[in-house]
Amino acid sequence: MIHSIANIKKGVANGDFLFLSKTISSIENKEEGVNFFLESLQPYAVPLIGVTGPPGAGKSTLISCLIAHWVQQGKKVAILSVDPSSPFHKGALLGDRIRLKDWYTNPNVFIRSLATRGHLGGLMNGMIELSTLLQSVGFDIILIETVGVGQSEVEIAGLADTTLVVLVPEAGDEVQMMKSGLMEIADIFVVNKSDRPDAAAFTNHLLHSMREGIGDATIIPVIKTIATQHFGIEELAAAITALQSQGLSSARKKQLLISKLYQIITAHQMQALNHTLIEQNLDIEMNTPHFNIFSFSRKYYK
Repeated sequence: MIHSIANIKKGVANGDFLFLSKTISSIENKEEGVNFFLESLQPYAVPLIGVTGPPGAGKSTLISCLIAHWVQQGKKVAILSVDPSSPFHKGALLGDRIRLKDWYTNPNVFIRSLATRGHLGGLMNGMIELSTLLQSVGFDIILIETVGVGQSEVEIAGLADTTLVVLVPEAGDEVQMMKSGLMEIADIFVVNKSDRPDAAAFTNHLLHSMREGIGDATIIPVIKTIATQHFGIEELAAAITALQSQGLSSARKKQLLISKLYQIITAHQMQALNHTLIEQNLDIEMNTPHFNIFSFSRKYYK
């Protein structure tokens, strides 16, 4: 059920997220009236911070530490945490209500686990809609945690104002593989679990890899953290604040908006297709000799 923005805002202000949760479910399920509701939103310039990186890097623990830092400052924080889908019920497999259990009942923290539902790129369909909703109802900071699938997570760069790439000292070989992916989308690198023996060498390797790639351009900040001990969190939060205070350049803002615009248009075009008819026709034609998927698909677009 879609509730009014006024009621959602009132609930968020009072630490009651029931109306917000129900509206998010309506958006995920593409219920009737969702498009009109989304077109009525008036979002504020609330920071969207993406957190990505390989599985096991400690992203959720790091996020928990950042939440603690911001909540102590009196800020309201929303977290959209994208998880792999169950092949059976399509729901999130690793819901962060477990991983971020310390914040589940905090009135200043809203956590929503979202299933990818087969969507590639580390996010899920509808993320633009949900993040825009959260920017409209009274939060100060919005965090988006991606699945953790490696190089394919670059989609987060088309959504977040600031992207944190979280790595661990053992990720030396992964850095080489990620140069054309995660390495290019980072606004801040976080070397988590930096108390491990190879941390210094890995950090130097990371800095060297950046210099090779960008020459004399500005080096991206590299922050060492030990999330389990809350080490380096204040420095990381300060680096995020510094980037946010600079604001987005006009070119970067336009780039983000174009990326979101094309995703929204594509999603609506897909909804307009008669999926049942397409699959029925595919059943007929797929077994013909020399089936050509390009000529088949040409029937359904201009």
